[in-house]
Amino acid sequence: MGKIIFYEDKNFQGRRYECDSDCSDFHSYLNRCNSVRVESGAWVAYERPNYAGYQYVLTRGEYPDYQRWMGLSDRLCSCKMVHFPSGTQYKIQLYDKGDFAGQAFESTDDCPSIQERFRAREVHSCKVLEGVWVFYEHPNFRGRQYVLEKGEFRKPADWGAMCPTVQSFRRLTE
Repeated sequence: MGKIIFYEDKNFQGRRYECDSDCSDFHSYLNRCNSVRVESGAWVAYERPNYAGYQYVLTRGEYPDYQRWMGLSDRLCSCKMVHFPSGTQYKIQLYDKGDFAGQAFESTDDCPSIQERFRAREVHSCKVLEGVWVFYEHPNFRGRQYVLEKGEFRKPADWGAMCPTVQSFRRLTE
């Protein structure tokens, strides 16, 4: 069970909207979102309705302004709770070409720099074998975020990216 509360103003002020399950569009309840409190669970908040646009991973804690969750603006419109399989293990395979071609890399832990660790410039496809992972646009877990659950991703568009700009990744834990 999870619970997340979105607030229109910074520091948990103004109108608020509470969720305890996925919500495809809460924009009609709030004109903007400047702070968030996650009381339980892990969530992915989206910039646009129907789970579209930039993604932001929010874990238990307080985010008094949108910059605390690395937000690019004060716009959030939908959210999904992350569901962790019981006994979660973590394993991911990364490829430097699309359709699982080219050089392959495997990891079971966080990676702050793909270039330093694997000597690879970009990730063009991947297979999430176990766990839930977050890709980041820049090294050291910065920039745009992409949440990947178990499955195959043949090209960057499959995980929501326009281009292969994955420079770091980490395991998403409860």
